[in-house]
Amino acid sequence: MKVFWLRFSMFCLLIAATIFTSVNEAFIPYSIIFFTCAIALFFLLSTGRRTVGLYIGISIIIGLHHIVLVGTYSMFTVFLLIFLTITATFKLNQVALITYSGINIMLSVVITFGNETRMIETVMINIFIYFLVLLVNQMVIERNEQKEIYDKLSGEYRQLKRLNLRTEVAARMEERTKIARDIHDSVGHRLTALIMKLEMLGIQNPDTNYGDIKQMANESLEETRKAVQALQTEENEGIATVVHLIRKLEAESHILVQFTIKQGVLSVSMSNEKSVVLYRVIQEALTNAMRHAQAREVHIVLGKSAQEDISFEVSNQLFEAKTYEFGFGLTNMKERIGQVNGTLHVYQTEKQFIVSGTIPQTS
Repeated sequence: MKVFWLRFSMFCLLIAATIFTSVNEAFIPYSIIFFTCAIALFFLLSTGRRTVGLYIGISIIIGLHHIVLVGTYSMFTVFLLIFLTITATFKLNQVALITYSGINIMLSVVITFGNETRMIETVMINIFIYFLVLLVNQMVIERNEQKEIYDKLSGEYRQLKRLNLRTEVAARMEERTKIARDIHDSVGHRLTALIMKLEMLGIQNPDTNYGDIKQMANESLEETRKAVQALQTEENEGIATVVHLIRKLEAESHILVQFTIKQGVLSVSMSNEKSVVLYRVIQEALTNAMRHAQAREVHIVLGKSAQEDISFEVSNQLFEAKTYEFGFGLTNMKERIGQVNGTLHVYQTEKQFIVSGTIPQTS
């Protein structure tokens, strides 16, 4: 948007110079009407629709203005046409730009008609400038093609990354299931057999107390069952789960996540509920960054506060600072944090939008 206003200011400056240096005072009101139409068309260029037609329309208005109200050679009118061609470099494809450049060269010849010296100079200058314009246009086209290729490769990379992540999860779960089966079939079976033998020994030797040994065997069997059950399901508690989920979220999003984990955070105990809250808050912050800031890079920092609580900070670059409001996403984020007695702070600087807060760890 800043570039547009810079171009618009330059366009208006050239118009003002043309009016006050080339137009008779009696014709200035008519001149203003002509250029008001040209300015209106210039504004429509920002919509990106029918760009070629709008550029040609502006040039025709400038040419008619010269023929009807000026009549003699006007340097600023020629500058106007050159300026329009330069701005069209970044808007038009090569064929359209060549056509538009030809139209402007013909208009420049009309403007300098009757002044052979000026005509030759103007034509030569126009040819030289328009040659440079075409070279720049070719570079812009090549850059756009490279960007399209990069975006395509980036999308394929994301798909491969998601596939690799799913394969990794599947392989880990398969290995965990195999370990759980082996523990169940070997250790669990032997502990069960041991308990049965202790029962038989207790019947055969009623005077001997095997209660402590039986209790130890039963406790070991119960712990083994819990370990098998835990291995047969995915981890659902702790910071490690949040880290895994953020990796998955990065793989599914078209953004780069710079993830920093401070010392001691992975050892912090967190309930499943708080792990889910932390993950959802980070997920909403990433979504907010993609939607409103058009950011391609987000920084996430997990740490510990002075009270040994989990602290988090999600920041992204702002290309244009705007006033923000607590919409549904931020409000929902605040409610989630409040449900686990945590804190949330949302603020922005001139260059960054930051979501930070704390979540108390499980006591």
